[in-house]
Amino acid sequence: MDQFHGRPGPTTGITMFKKFFSASPASAEQPAAPVRTPLADLTKKAAYSLQKSGLSGQRAAVYLVLDRSGSMRKYYSDGTVQYLAERILGLARNLDDDGAVPVTFFSTEVDGTITVSVDDYAGRIEAAHNGMGHMGRTHYATALRAVLEQHRQSGATAPALIVFQTDGNPDDRAEVISLMHEIVGENEEEAVDAFVAFVAFGKKVDFLRTLDVLGLRADHVSLFQADEPEQIADEELYDGITHEFVPWLRSRQLAGR
Repeated sequence: MDQFHGRPGPTTGITMFKKFFSASPASAEQPAAPVRTPLADLTKKAAYSLQKSGLSGQRAAVYLVLDRSGSMRKYYSDGTVQYLAERILGLARNLDDDGAVPVTFFSTEVDGTITVSVDDYAGRIEAAHNGMGHMGRTHYATALRAVLEQHRQSGATAPALIVFQTDGNPDDRAEVISLMHEIVGENEEEAVDAFVAFVAFGKKVDFLRTLDVLGLRADHVSLFQADEPEQIADEELYDGITHEFVPWLRSRQLAGR
């Protein structure tokens, strides 16, 4: 599982079987917030990232999972989560065929689901979040299972790319580990046709940084870590998500799936 740091400075990765740690240089000045990019331009930037990775023309059903635990409140109020959804919609316009992204909100349980589309995305995340009430704890597994089932029921033949955003360690660690083993399977025939790209806000995600010790047979998971999520550049996010998705897709194709 590769880790990308979404703040200015050197970018390094951690694979599912090896760890590398990097430190970003301290800055004397607080960097200015990036300018929000229109959806049409996000789509172009995502296309370029996919092209660099050799994914042009590939298909995947893109899903977005959003953390609604209490510590996420500021990221909803300042528009960071809304903008993440817009960026993922730009990615989906290159990989998916319906111009829409199913969004699952979770905390202790699945808090709600919506779909953002090219014709209906502005302000949707904050509006949905505000209508869901209490922000609970951080349970990954329930949300992941819900999205995997949604993909299964959709009948899609393309694999699922699940972008899973969180800012904290899960309270259901044992269940998450069990689920990861289920996704990978004992052999290729038993593997779930899905890739989970974690996008971590902040630094309190050491659980995700230690997924490499699980001894999984194959790598269906990546990690893009954004210490300062409001400062992530569009290109950096796209490259971070697609970097490990590429070899996984290729291994899937070699297996004839």
